[in-house]
Amino acid sequence: MKRIIATVAVAALAAAGCGGSGNRLSIATGGTTGVYYVYGGGLAKQLGAGIENTQATASVTSASVENIKLVSGGKADIGFSQTDTAADAVNGVGTFNEKQPIKAIARIYDNYAQVVAGPGVEATKVADLKGKRVSLGPPNSGTQVMARRMMEAAGLNPDSDITKSQLSINESVEAVKNGTIDAFFWVGGVPTAGIVDLATSKPEMKMLDTSDLLTGMQTKYGKQYVTLDIDLAASYKLTGTVKTMAVGNVLLVPDKMDEQLAYDITKTLFAKKAELVKVHSEAQKLDPKLGQQVEPVQLHPGAARYYKESQG
Repeated sequence: MKRIIATVAVAALAAAGCGGSGNRLSIATGGTTGVYYVYGGGLAKQLGAGIENTQATASVTSASVENIKLVSGGKADIGFSQTDTAADAVNGVGTFNEKQPIKAIARIYDNYAQVVAGPGVEATKVADLKGKRVSLGPPNSGTQVMARRMMEAAGLNPDSDITKSQLSINESVEAVKNGTIDAFFWVGGVPTAGIVDLATSKPEMKMLDTSDLLTGMQTKYGKQYVTLDIDLAASYKLTGTVKTMAVGNVLLVPDKMDEQLAYDITKTLFAKKAELVKVHSEAQKLDPKLGQQVEPVQLHPGAARYYKESQG
């Protein structure tokens, strides 16, 4: 039986999976009001129901960096990650001192860089955050990786040009409500529950346009960064749209995961799209054509077999 980490969990137990054999899968996600956790909980339920003799559990984490360390260290079986953080992991750069033994099973949707400024804060772009109290996201998160890169692209030093905090999405929302920070970075799907909560209680909040950073980000880090629009009215009941940076999300597994298990996980992911959409609208983006676009991470052979079969 695979080892499973202790979690604050959403568990999915297959009826036949409670004996002394089978798979116990741990899914490393993110904070409780972020999309990774919601999506991961839904995936856990579907894996438990759809793969014989399987139990699956979603765990709260700091997200991408921590998730990769959990997967590569054998403490999680599946991990959500941004592609920029995963690229660092497979190349052994940035936060990672050596190449990490991970492979991907799918690209699932894109994360939006959501830079939120509290009521009354005078800022329209990232460069305007100089001298302000700003959370870059929690340590070991993909949010912090991207936030630091965005600040540098805006000509700011994230360690000296702001009063820096390292808060989770939950903590960041509360800090804006309390007036203890001026702004925060959050890189995640849309809508994010924590920002929905903030927009409901503080409709004067605003989200900054970050599209001016695209050229600098692509020049230094490549085409993995793009710009996308967030429909603020549809997502957060605010006014208008905002153009912002975006980056893909992938599901990662250990490179030594059993091929049949990786195949079964990938097949279940796409077969249960309708059920996952009920959990979070970002699952609507699930598509085998997009799923294979995991570069620079390599596809796990089990996932590659599924995509080959799905193409007929």
